[in-house]
Amino acid sequence: MMDWLHGWVFYHGHFLGIEWGWWKVVGWTGNAIFSSRFVVQWYATEKKKQVVVPGVFWWLSLSGSLVLLAYSLFYKHDSVFIFSFAFSWIPYVRNLIIHHRHADAHLSCPDCGTRCPPQYNFCFACGARLVPPEAATKPSKN
Repeated sequence: MMDWLHGWVFYHGHFLGIEWGWWKVVGWTGNAIFSSRFVVQWYATEKKKQVVVPGVFWWLSLSGSLVLLAYSLFYKHDSVFIFSFAFSWIPYVRNLIIHHRHADAHLSCPDCGTRCPPQYNFCFACGARLVPPEAATKPSKN
């Protein structure tokens, strides 16, 4: 009764019909990492009810594309596959830098400690006035 399932899972003696090896596992792992970006971005967007691209999206993009680049360079040796991942890491790194700078620019509310975006003048949690760090260190002109 289960012969059809066994025949489908172990097609021609290979698991899922794939001849597995170390580099095949690396390639599938890179594909899983890269594809997981979809779930992360979808979850973040649904949670905030607006389009959001969280920092982990860019980390998954970078790590997945580098693993797939290694797979294509050292196992596939296919110029099309190599070229598709050879330069894709550049915007991922740039977006991680921008994301890091934006996160560092957030202001802490002096009253409640909530982290607020840099363009805000007032804390969205308690309404207290936010003071940018450079304004707090400047001497007054009185």
